[in-house]
Amino acid sequence: MSSAPDDPGSPLEELAALVADGVAEVAAVKRLDQLGELGGRLLGKRSRLSSIRAGLRDVSADERAELGAALHEARGRLEQAVEDRRRELARAETADRLARESLDLTEELGRGRIGHAHVITQTWERLEDVFVGMGFTVATGPEVETDWFNFEALNLPPSHPARSLWDTLYLRTDGLEGVDDEQLLLRTHTSPVQVRTMLRAVREGWGPPIHVVCPGRVYRRDTADATHLPVFHQIEMLVVDRHVTMADLAGTIEEFTKAYFGADLTSRLRPSYFPFTEPSAEVDISQPDGSWLEVGGCGMVHPNVLGACGLDPEEWSGFAFGFGIDRLAKIRHGIGDLREFVSNDVRFLEQL
Repeated sequence: MSSAPDDPGSPLEELAALVADGVAEVAAVKRLDQLGELGGRLLGKRSRLSSIRAGLRDVSADERAELGAALHEARGRLEQAVEDRRRELARAETADRLARESLDLTEELGRGRIGHAHVITQTWERLEDVFVGMGFTVATGPEVETDWFNFEALNLPPSHPARSLWDTLYLRTDGLEGVDDEQLLLRTHTSPVQVRTMLRAVREGWGPPIHVVCPGRVYRRDTADATHLPVFHQIEMLVVDRHVTMADLAGTIEEFTKAYFGADLTSRLRPSYFPFTEPSAEVDISQPDGSWLEVGGCGMVHPNVLGACGLDPEEWSGFAFGFGIDRLAKIRHGIGDLREFVSNDVRFLEQL
């Protein structure tokens, strides 16, 4: 980024210039390694953005609020520019590598076959598109988690009876170098990503407010049958801000329902219980025949969860909404047995 002039004007003008110059630099990058270096220079601890943020303590309260909002927006635009460019460059590198390494291994079976994304991948990407269109960003996390992130930070200590809701796949760590004594496991839900996002927002100082959607693969000790798989997929939504209410949650779910299922359908909430939200509810979606179909759970983020993530529940509130991607794909395409998703039957895969 070009050096600032001797008289850069107001901090807001400087931020606008930083964003404009940064977006232009990002667009001009040709290699992923160069993008990593540029991203550190634009967004790292020694960046000009960080210097301006550090100077917030020296301005008045009114100026601090306006400048803080502008800083948040500037960081978001630069992060988005870097991420969009990273995806473009990664796709280009992958396409180039595949073009160099490709071999024609087509097996002729009397007719040509054209591959396409798996139905779960299609559903996953469609859901991401819907939530991104509603203003959310996508967050991901590790599939191997610690007991603290998967349970305790979500208000499920070792003695909590709700732990029986999940049959967890624990990992043996004895004898492994670099692994401490904390229990590791395959995550049972994508809620740990919400915890990691809140902790990172507090640690790095970019939030709240937080608006993220967290898709991913999860694991439970289930026997595969028509309605269960031991490895399946979830997507969860998290909003944390001041003065967030159940009305905001209900309105967001209704907006999602119409965007994903269609404008003629609606949603409703039924009281329920989850250890990480209070109050909690089940989400039902109306059907053309007048019936209701349960698709997931939701609720206001429990104060204990906010506290575990370093957020004062007296100042911040939030809501979360989660459901199974496999279940939504099953509903959308009228599939009777979840095991079809993992059978690798070409006759099934070619239909969707």
